[in-house]
Amino acid sequence: MSWVLLRGLAREARHWGGLPQQLAATGDTVVALDLPGNGTFCKLRSPATVPAMTVFARAQLQRQGCAPPYRLLAMSLGGMVATDWAQQFPGEVAALVLINTSMRPFSRATERLRPGNWPTLLRLAARWDDVRDSERVIHALTCERSAAMEKDLAAWVHIRKSAPVQASNAWRQLWAAVQFSAAAGKPHCPTLLLSSSVDRLVHPRCSLRLAQAWQASHQQHPWAGHDLPHDDADWVCQTITDWLATV
Repeated sequence: MSWVLLRGLAREARHWGGLPQQLAATGDTVVALDLPGNGTFCKLRSPATVPAMTVFARAQLQRQGCAPPYRLLAMSLGGMVATDWAQQFPGEVAALVLINTSMRPFSRATERLRPGNWPTLLRLAARWDDVRDSERVIHALTCERSAAMEKDLAAWVHIRKSAPVQASNAWRQLWAAVQFSAAAGKPHCPTLLLSSSVDRLVHPRCSLRLAQAWQASHQQHPWAGHDLPHDDADWVCQTITDWLATV
């Protein structure tokens, strides 16, 4: 069975770092998809709705000859796409793992995007074309593990320069995330919510509320930031492995 990985706002497959390789080491096939406007598809116009992103992701797997069912591992905006996928096409999704995501009607706007960061996000938008500065701001917002920050920045700057995300696409992705509302029913597949206790971008109670509403499993990392796969990929993979053994 294939793992399908979906990243968040203005991020792409390469931002998973070494996590896909760690998952693949368990013997599963791993497919890291890019959403339109990001990565491989940086020249495309991003849809302004999450369901349109779901349609695009499904079409990419069909073109690659990757047949369902899938296990979806998704983060932030990618988590909204994965949720829509599992709710609209339940026969295609065997398991759902969502990292630091949020969505209506379960969380308030001030929890989905913490107000303390709004000035920083405005600065980020204003300086989007200054690649190194904007990536440094993103690192500060999303990562708690900073020992290798300069190495991270070098990698992220290379990614942005090789596949630049247009500011207009970033805004469309943000609009899609803000507008997305999950369907009334919970996903039919086993679901695991992962959150970070030091997430500065999205309040960790967003994941807790999803887990409570869906009667799903929930695990919280004690020190990681919003980019949990960056901060502690080992923990993510081990937690998923332990959870799969119980479902």
